[in-house]
Amino acid sequence: MNQDGHQDRYDGPDGTADGQPGIHGLLDAVLSISRELELPVVLRRIVSTAMTLVGAHYGALGVLDDTGEELAEFITAGLDDEEIACLDGVELPRGRGLLGRLIRDPRPLRADCIPEHPGAVGFPPGHPPMRTLLGVAIAVRGTVYGNLYLTDKVGGKPFDADDEAVLTALAGAAGIAIENARLYGRLRAGAERFQRLLLPSLPDMSPFRCAAVYRPAASPSLLGGDWYDAMTLPDGSRVLVVGDVVGHDLDAAATMAQVRNMLRALVHDGSASPATVLARLDSTLHAVEPAVMATVCLARLEPSPDGNWLMHWSNAGHPPPLLLSPDGAACYPQAPADLPLGVDAAIARRDHVLPLAAGSTVAIFTDGLVEHPGRSIEEGLRLVADAAAGAGARDLEGLCEALVAAGPGDGHDDLAILALGTPHA
Repeated sequence: MNQDGHQDRYDGPDGTADGQPGIHGLLDAVLSISRELELPVVLRRIVSTAMTLVGAHYGALGVLDDTGEELAEFITAGLDDEEIACLDGVELPRGRGLLGRLIRDPRPLRADCIPEHPGAVGFPPGHPPMRTLLGVAIAVRGTVYGNLYLTDKVGGKPFDADDEAVLTALAGAAGIAIENARLYGRLRAGAERFQRLLLPSLPDMSPFRCAAVYRPAASPSLLGGDWYDAMTLPDGSRVLVVGDVVGHDLDAAATMAQVRNMLRALVHDGSASPATVLARLDSTLHAVEPAVMATVCLARLEPSPDGNWLMHWSNAGHPPPLLLSPDGAACYPQAPADLPLGVDAAIARRDHVLPLAAGSTVAIFTDGLVEHPGRSIEEGLRLVADAAAGAGARDLEGLCEALVAAGPGDGHDDLAILALGTPHA
């Protein structure tokens, strides 16, 4: 290891006598940068891996702007805290001097003495002294994406032709890794956009306050079936729905849209209780192919004779609703959940009723918020309740974000949260 914590060379079993990394070392380096899919992580991994592979004190990756003439980003590695502090306030390089030479001519560049090179323009104030340089271009689909720079080879020797060959090979793999990360980013953004297009815009629920949040699963291939919905019925009661269709693919997302629309139509029969509505939906789902399984929590809020509100709800295998009282206390009502939809339509469903004081808040969420392979559901629910009590309900958007931040979900599943605040007296 060198003084910056980087291994001087990979020492594979077929490494050459002069300390070159050998094919195993190069393959290890390629695998290292190919494991990541988040673009910022990939870029930093490329720099650190190149430093380790060749044995350099410092490394950087300059990303070209859209014109291909200047640097838009400059990712560095190897600087210690003192060196970083000395560069505080110094503008990142844009591509002058030797950096600009590699932009204009993407052939590999080696300099045995940077200060004496005719293309050098000097370092800005506070920049650590650097002597030797090796730079190669990174191309993505035939277009130069950026340049990889290494300076000050460990041991003080100049970078040689072998170093250049190794770094050029790594740059080829880096281009593929960058393209994969960019494709991943586009796929993830597209999946999230598709998912959000299936979710409704929250209507005006005045005098209630209402907010919702949706987070996709970490993997773009895991399109989810989570959804939320809210509506005001003709009789003035308010309805909240949060559900989760089983599955993580395009079919699950499409099924979610169908189930949400069916439930919305059934809810508009204001005379039916939440349990009756879910029972009718369950019977409908059993009649369609392919089989559909989903969890749903359906709640209806209506005025009570004392001027407060009554919440009627039915729970089909879903996490319980979270209640936040006007004084900020958070709890889950002690009411058992019924079977998920799609399991057995013959089993009766139950309604529950709870009085809500003016200024109370109800939050309903999917299991993606509380499920984690290393924690129990009960522990996840407790963490979410604690977060709700700490955040309060003055700002419902802030409450939803606080629940997302506190929830132990590990990102393998998407999640949805819907919060409704009753009017204050």
